[in-house]
Amino acid sequence: MSKKFNFFKEAIATAKTSGTIAPSSRFLADRMLKGIDFESAKLIVELGPGDGAITKHLLQRIGPNTKLICFEINENFYKELQKINNPQLIVLKESAENLKKEIQKFNFEEADYIVSSLPLSIIPKEVSMSILNKSHEILKKGGKYIQFQYSLNYLKKLKSVFGKENISVQFEAINIPPAFVYKCTKN
Repeated sequence: MSKKFNFFKEAIATAKTSGTIAPSSRFLADRMLKGIDFESAKLIVELGPGDGAITKHLLQRIGPNTKLICFEINENFYKELQKINNPQLIVLKESAENLKKEIQKFNFEEADYIVSSLPLSIIPKEVSMSILNKSHEILKKGGKYIQFQYSLNYLKKLKSVFGKENISVQFEAINIPPAFVYKCTKN
């Protein structure tokens, strides 16, 4: 219970950047990760992993040759993520705006999947659109950008980047609060 309380304290203290009050449920993680080809993926990028609720699910499923690069700007969440001992995990205290530059440091030009928990609706519009455009840019053809949000407010912006025919929306009720999962494919 203390880990959840610590998350809650950090989320309240950093409400303008964390965008939530509770860690993601295993049900939300399962819904987000369903359909990912973990065996063939070379690089999965996670944006805004918080304390690692979804990160841990990713690490349990990735293939032996897959790298997971996480972008987290919150100092306390970053420190929490660094405690995860896994040679396939790279944790960066960097903004997702620096996606391309940072993955190139690890000899990657593209990502197979991007899994995002970023609170897009509370991030300044210019920054969130920059992150979406850079995410689209580094995804391989046929790659997926997977995002959860607590409302449908960002659907129009995702459609403007990925195209409306390349997006599916699902709903996960067993999460606090319930969430929408957007799955966007790069054509």
